[in-house]
Amino acid sequence: MKNVDLCLSWYWEYDSDFVRMVESACQSRGISLWQVKPDSLLRTIRAMQTQEIRPSVLFDRANDDLRFDPIRKWAKDNSIYYINPPQVAFKAEQKDQFHATLIANGINVPWTIILPSFLDQQLLDPLDLTPLGTPFVAKPSYAGGGTGVSLNLTTWDQVLQARIEVPDQRYLLQSHVSTGKINGRETWFRIYYCGGKIYPCWWATDTHIAAPVTAYEEARLELEKFREITSVIARLSGLDLFSTEIALTPEGKFVAVDYINDSIDLRAQSKAVDGVPDIVLRYIAFALVELVARQKQLVK
Repeated sequence: MKNVDLCLSWYWEYDSDFVRMVESACQSRGISLWQVKPDSLLRTIRAMQTQEIRPSVLFDRANDDLRFDPIRKWAKDNSIYYINPPQVAFKAEQKDQFHATLIANGINVPWTIILPSFLDQQLLDPLDLTPLGTPFVAKPSYAGGGTGVSLNLTTWDQVLQARIEVPDQRYLLQSHVSTGKINGRETWFRIYYCGGKIYPCWWATDTHIAAPVTAYEEARLELEKFREITSVIARLSGLDLFSTEIALTPEGKFVAVDYINDSIDLRAQSKAVDGVPDIVLRYIAFALVELVARQKQLVK
C-alpha cells in the first residue's frame, strides 16, 4: 500500500493555476500529491478499493460533480481527514441559521428578516419592511455564487417574486450595508481563510476586483478587527478553507455581510480580472499544504 499525503480531486479548467501552485508547495514541503480528474477517476477508485493507495487528506474541488461521489464515500468510510467535508460545509452555509450564531457570538450582521421557502409557503402576508430601510437585499439561505440574490429591492411584491428564483430555500431579507472610502477604495473586504491563515483583500462591489490589503495598510488604518471576525467564523463553522465578506461602515463598525463562501472561486487574477490576486492564491496553496503537513505529523 502506498501512503499519499494529499488527494486532490478537480475538473474545472480554471482551477489549473491553483493546482500548479499546490504542486509547487507540495514539492517544497516534501508532501506527496495524488490528483484525481475525470480521466483518472476509475483508476483512483480501483486503487483506493484495493488499498493500492491510502491518502491522509482529501481536498475535493469536484464537490458538485456526482461522478466523484465514490471518492467522497471512500474518504468518509475510511476516516480520512476531509477538508471542508460536505456535512460540515452544508451546515455552515445555512445563512439563516449561521446568522443567529454570529449574533450570539457578538458579530455585527445586517438587519435581517427570514422568510420560509416558496415551496413551503407560496403566499405570504405582507411584513413590515421598515427596519430594513431601502433599498434592501434578498438572498437564499444556501445557494452560492450570487444565485438567487436580488439587489436594490424596495417593495413587498419584489420580495415575493425574488423567492421564486430558488424556490426550495428559505430567504433572507437584509438591510443594505453602507461603506466608507479610504484613499479611494471602498471599505468592503473579501477575506480568505485557510488552515488558520488569514489573507484580507480590498473588494470592489461594482467590479468584483480584489487587491491584497498590505500589512502596512492593515496596521495604519486599524483594520485588524476583520481578522478577529474571520477567526470567529472559522471556529464556529469548522471549515478549513473559505472566504467571507466584511464591510466597514462610515461609523467605523465592522459588519459580516456574506458570512461564508465555501467551494470558493480560485481562479488566478492574472487569467481572470475578478479572480483571486495571484500572490494571495499562492499563499492559500501554501497554507493548504501546511495544513496537510500538520495532519501528516499527527498520524505518525
